[in-house]
Amino acid sequence: MQTAKQLSISLVNKPGRLADMLTALSKEKVNFPALCVMDSGGRGMVRFVPDNLETAIAVLDRKNIRYEVNDVLLAEIPNQSNGFSHLCERLALEHLNIDYAYCSFNSSGKAKGGVSAIIKVNDLAKARRIIGVNVNGRHKRLPMRRPVKVAVG
Repeated sequence: MQTAKQLSISLVNKPGRLADMLTALSKEKVNFPALCVMDSGGRGMVRFVPDNLETAIAVLDRKNIRYEVNDVLLAEIPNQSNGFSHLCERLALEHLNIDYAYCSFNSSGKAKGGVSAIIKVNDLAKARRIIGVNVNGRHKRLPMRRPVKVAVG
């Protein structure tokens, strides 16, 4: 797992706006391992992790497109039915909120199954400790605690 800078952009939801932005990024050879586009009441919310943040920002500035830069987690998800749910459980047990998450197919071949999750949490440093990455970027395994079932009613 690592951290990355993500760009969030609100575009008017009209034909060609997204294509225009992506074409401008492509011309400057900005690639992104992860991209998410969602409708948000007449506007489209575009979130992506560029491989070259400085160039991506320069392109957006030239096109007069406003953006927000956020720190996000990039977590490899194992190819199993409960891979993402285990990650969510670990964060929830430590009272960390997931603001949003989306997935990307990882072509590097590092992750079994080739999927990475991009996760925005309310406390990035704590999330890194819980998921098991120390300051040197090396993985350490933390024991998985099972959630306590509470009777409702």
